Amino acid sequence: MMEHRVALLFVILAAGCFLAGCTKNDAALEVPVVTVMTHDSFSIGKEVLDGFEKEQGVRLRFLKSGDAGAALNQAILSKEHPLADVFYGVDNTFMSRALRANIFVPYSSPLLSCIDESLVLDKTHRLVPVDYGDVCVNYDRAWFSQEGLPVPESLDDLVRPEYSGLLVVENPATSSPGLAFLLATVGTCGEDGFVEFWQALRKNRVLVTDGWEDAYWGKFSAASKGGRPLVVSYAASPAAEVYFAEQPPESAPTAAMTGSGTAFRQIEFAGILKGARQPELARRVIDFLLDTPFQQEIPLKMFMFPANKNARLPEVFTEHARLASRPVILDPEVIAERRDAWIRAWTETVLQ
Repeated sequence: MMEHRVALLFVILAAGCFLAGCTKNDAALEVPVVTVMTHDSFSIGKEVLDGFEKEQGVRLRFLKSGDAGAALNQAILSKEHPLADVFYGVDNTFMSRALRANIFVPYSSPLLSCIDESLVLDKTHRLVPVDYGDVCVNYDRAWFSQEGLPVPESLDDLVRPEYSGLLVVENPATSSPGLAFLLATVGTCGEDGFVEFWQALRKNRVLVTDGWEDAYWGKFSAASKGGRPLVVSYAASPAAEVYFAEQPPESAPTAAMTGSGTAFRQIEFAGILKGARQPELARRVIDFLLDTPFQQEIPLKMFMFPANKNARLPEVFTEHARLASRPVILDPEVIAERRDAWIRAWTETVLQ
């Protein structure tokens, strides 16, 4: 009986040692996780993501938190106990709010030497530019050709009687492109003139929707059964129309108004959150976001232009995506100080 007990004890101890050894090895092999908080529109190819994770020995976890404004709000509200290590997607309309909240730490990535200097709006490098694009009016090429009506080329053209009832826009209080287009009108018409412009646009029967999806997929004649051949969208939207077509057309069915003062330059930034659990790995993630493998994913994943000057653009982008000749670019501090007042003035003018 004693021999059986000794043998049983030996088996138990051996098993315990074996399990302990496995646990120790598992701990040694555990892969660190870096969390990136971002907006719902974020996308990345599996091959590029897998390559980074394998090279760095990490796993990236993406915490999608609504649109850019909602995601930023969540990051600010949780700043005492950050939910992520890196934030991606705050744009220049909310940049100053993000910096004033003091939720980011500086990091001067060596890849900043490859970034267009005009996009670097935060000289402390708490927020670094990752991508950019223009918000502007898109038009249905077939509709204008069939009607024999010249395509509008300026904001002033949009209030002319021949374009009455043709434009659909998004509410700037509920939509990122809606806000960007409002800022384009402020930049072009001035603080004293943008209300007058919107008064004229209201008289010209402008249609307002809550968001981009409702405007583009619900009212825009080139993308729906809607009857509006003009819509506020992105200057890269025509490239998306071609890229996602079942049978890619020779020319895009839509095009963008990119004349002087007609578009707002939207820039998206990323930064390391203060109190990040993985600060060193977070710096590597910022480098990854600025490097060419990720940057070359941006055009066909998020339909924005890469901030890295060395990133190659796909052919469909070079053929059909556009940038405005002289886009509106407003000081982020001015936007932060005046945004709410501008939206109130717009609401009182257009909706009431």
